[in-house]
Amino acid sequence: METPILDVIEKVAVIFAAGYLVLVIRQSLWSWPAALISVSLFLFIYLDAKLYMQSALQVYYFVIGIYGWLQWTKGGEQHAGVRVHWWPPLTHAVVIPSIIIISGIVGWFLTSTDSDFPYLDSFATVAALFTTFMVAKKVIENWIYWFVIDAVLVYLFWQSDLLWNAGLYAIYLVMVVIGFVTWLRISRSDAALADEPAAS
Repeated sequence: METPILDVIEKVAVIFAAGYLVLVIRQSLWSWPAALISVSLFLFIYLDAKLYMQSALQVYYFVIGIYGWLQWTKGGEQHAGVRVHWWPPLTHAVVIPSIIIISGIVGWFLTSTDSDFPYLDSFATVAALFTTFMVAKKVIENWIYWFVIDAVLVYLFWQSDLLWNAGLYAIYLVMVVIGFVTWLRISRSDAALADEPAAS
């Protein structure tokens, strides 16, 4: 059961988290400050809910938020910032089994704690580790990964009585589809520009 102060913190965190995703879709650098604020607030919420892997994930999100900010501004070729791109199928053939195996191992260890959903919590956490890195690198397929993760988190948060979080991730399910379509258009536009002959 949430206390009034935790309820307020959760609502503020949800607002910044939703803002983060909207800004990521638009490739705005302001997405990263919004992320840093939201994850700092979520850390306290998840500790109170005994979602330990989700709590640890917030620390990683904070670090990757700084990394993503740097990648979007100074990463990529000629340090001009990373561009939207696809990963080769072979990379996913390595990443997906890795997520499943690591999630199973971590979930097994969590069964010895008072974690309410050790395997679901572990899967959502491990998958998010990989997928957030994909966002920082502007990999288009991150949106597909997030759709699966967000569906799991809707159930996880609903069962944990974190209704604002559950609602947020239900909205995320719609927003990640928008994000995928938007980044796909950006990728195609960039490719078309690259194929145009140089002006004489």
